[in-house]
Amino acid sequence: MRLNRLVIAMFVLSVTSTVSSASNTEAPTYAERLGWPAGTKAVIFHVDDAGMSHNSNMGAIKAIEDGVATSLSVMMPCSWVPEFADYFKSHPEVDAGVHLTLTAEWKNYRWGPVSGKPAVPGLTDSDGYLWHSVSDVVAHATADEVETEIRAQIDKALAMGIKPTHIDSHMGTCFQPGYIDRYVKVGIEKKIPILIMGGHMQYIGAEAGPLIPLVRSIAQRVWDAGLPVIDDLVTKPTMAKDYKQRKAELVKLLGDIKPGITEIIVHCTVQTEVFSHISGSGPTREAELRLLTDADVKAFIKSKGIVLTTWRELKKRRDLVQN
Repeated sequence: MRLNRLVIAMFVLSVTSTVSSASNTEAPTYAERLGWPAGTKAVIFHVDDAGMSHNSNMGAIKAIEDGVATSLSVMMPCSWVPEFADYFKSHPEVDAGVHLTLTAEWKNYRWGPVSGKPAVPGLTDSDGYLWHSVSDVVAHATADEVETEIRAQIDKALAMGIKPTHIDSHMGTCFQPGYIDRYVKVGIEKKIPILIMGGHMQYIGAEAGPLIPLVRSIAQRVWDAGLPVIDDLVTKPTMAKDYKQRKAELVKLLGDIKPGITEIIVHCTVQTEVFSHISGSGPTREAELRLLTDADVKAFIKSKGIVLTTWRELKKRRDLVQN
């Protein structure tokens, strides 16, 4: 998922709340609020797009089994979800969420809504597939249709034996005005942790800008409902094309992150010729998989005392906290 400043601004402004003008600079991190010692740097390395393809499944599984990835989320409308569900049956400890998917962005590989076109006609194009872009979804789909599809995707996961440890949003569609409240509503109702950041926002804050206090107000709503909240989100950890430079960028990121809970989003794919027919992003996804399994990256994390955590652990810790 890629959250840009506009998306954050739009979803924040869709939720009305009284916001304190007091500075939040000295507030305890959500890591501290969830019971970790002050100064703890807790990281979720999160793999998006499991279930999208066989290559995506293999990449996510390898990142979890052989690398530092701690969590992933599954695109329930996609064709390769059964393969991941079969894997999950014998690996129920895997931290698996639902990557709520309201778009089908690729040119020659498409998917439709789990709830079916008759139930959510505004979510589908003339061919019956989900729209290519977020803007198309916003132009055609109602909040009721979005909520119907959110529920259908969660229900499908449960029916296939995947009990979601969290929910998040593919391409950030659920964070659009008119949709964000349904996303939060369903998560709170079902007591499923929701991807939301409300702490120091060291990296995602650069995109939120002056809207940071409002973002924190939404996070407070989620926290008050008894669900965990994270401090920060990194949506693109590396930018370089050269692998050596990518590794240097990731190591610097890990060294620079502030104490608190930070989710770092990656897309891991075992690259084959087949994936190139889906997307040209294969080399980047393969590089991110390589980074997560790199011995130097693992050693750096250990040397800095960075705690690798999961959404499942966040929920367990939140259940023990009374405020």
